[in-house]
Amino acid sequence: MNDDTKQKMRVPLCERFALSPEEASLLSGVGMTSLRAAIKEGKLVAHKHGVKTIIMPDDLRAWLKSLPLAA
Repeated sequence: MNDDTKQKMRVPLCERFALSPEEASLLSGVGMTSLRAAIKEGKLVAHKHGVKTIIMPDDLRAWLKSLPLAA
């Protein structure tokens, strides 16, 4: 696959069906340490595909909405 083809195939983060933790961090503005802690605690649903961790955008949204309101 040449560089032109790869460039055309890139999908914006906001349109992805699944995100890596790094992409979820970029999209949400939440740090990697907080995301990984939420996954470990079972608060943020994540899936494994081989060695890769995958976060579904709807699960990321649900977790963000579940965070406490700012005072």
